[in-house]
Amino acid sequence: MTDPILDELPPDLWREDFEQLGDGTLAELLGIGVEEIGVGRAVLTLELHPELLLKTGFVHAGTVVSLADTSAGYGCRASLPEHAGGFTTIELKANLLASATAGDALRSEASLVHAGRKTQVWDAAVTRARDRRVIGLFRCTQMLLPERPQAPPDAAGSPPR
Repeated sequence: MTDPILDELPPDLWREDFEQLGDGTLAELLGIGVEEIGVGRAVLTLELHPELLLKTGFVHAGTVVSLADTSAGYGCRASLPEHAGGFTTIELKANLLASATAGDALRSEASLVHAGRKTQVWDAAVTRARDRRVIGLFRCTQMLLPERPQAPPDAAGSPPR
């Protein structure tokens, strides 16, 4: 791990930090919550509301993919090796097997299947909570990014933007 905040927290407190990580992002906009987070694993949840559905009443594919990608991304962040300063998704694939409707809760369980020096590969299964049916299978590749050098403050002593 290279995140100074997470490095100081025991893993059982990571959940709270990752809940805050979503503040002001797509995760917050969608309503994604963190159930479990740790090295090599992330479990996120989402309660479906009408804005996340198609006019037909079924969940939008982008909602399912966003939940799965976020779970893989949170897992990747919790699993960054020392030499990595961050990551970005460079490939993803989703198979949608069933659907869900307003009021359904979704759960995405992501697990690390490859931890290389330059990439990580994550699988995620998205299930419908009411019957535990798998509605989507997802695989993504995360490219690990080098740590960014800290830019010196400007002449007035302000940090760079």
